[in-house]
Amino acid sequence: MSYTMHYDVSRFEALDIYLFKEGTHTKLYEKFGSHFMEREGRNGVYFSVWAPNAERVSVVADFNAYDDWAHPLKQREDGSGIWEGFIENVREYVTYKYYIVSKYDAIVTQKTDPYAKYCEKPSKSASVTYNLEGYSWKDAQWMGARAEVNGHDKPMSIYEVHLGSWRRKVEEDNRYLSYRELADELVAYVKEMQYTHVELMPITEYPFKGSWGYQVTGYFAPTARFGSPKEFMELVDALHRNGIGVILDWVPSHFVTDG
Repeated sequence: MSYTMHYDVSRFEALDIYLFKEGTHTKLYEKFGSHFMEREGRNGVYFSVWAPNAERVSVVADFNAYDDWAHPLKQREDGSGIWEGFIENVREYVTYKYYIVSKYDAIVTQKTDPYAKYCEKPSKSASVTYNLEGYSWKDAQWMGARAEVNGHDKPMSIYEVHLGSWRRKVEEDNRYLSYRELADELVAYVKEMQYTHVELMPITEYPFKGSWGYQVTGYFAPTARFGSPKEFMELVDALHRNGIGVILDWVPSHFVTDG
């Protein structure tokens, strides 16, 4: 199969670049990362990453045997520091990273995609191409009343929970519950205890389990420890359908140096 690279596909328009440089773009997850797209009738994946101090950036992945010369990205000529490219025939569930050569001292590193939607299950660490389309939400009633329920003058009782330690399957080598299992067991418990909200300790992807999620590598990928992104959607959906709000811990002050 041919994995041809093209540089005439972009998700960034002039307004996106203006807002990005200004620091006011609020939906960069729609632009950066890996996105399934079509070019002249051929399907593939568009990749983009911000690397302003890079001399060279490439996509290394399953389909090119992690060859750092096979699929180089091209830096935009607008001073944004954004590298991008479209690769034909890339499919879902492909693992990938960005191979980056620095302008300074020729330092070389491989990094996961900070805007990836899905990652390999730790201790593996590559990003994974994933299509979020196709999930049918069933929480319209909750969403319609959310502003009222979440009002500052409304009663609120929050159950804070770390999904990795809340409950385990002891009889199955003490494994974690999956997002789907939590959609049954956690929802039932929270509802019985009459909490109004669940606060999930960080579930964005993280490499070291001892950090409890506070050392993040990807803010847009729910950790694969408990299942896929759509299975995480099912958990949120189940909570909402049972009248339970969801609060996500967001921890931007912790950074890891892991590749």
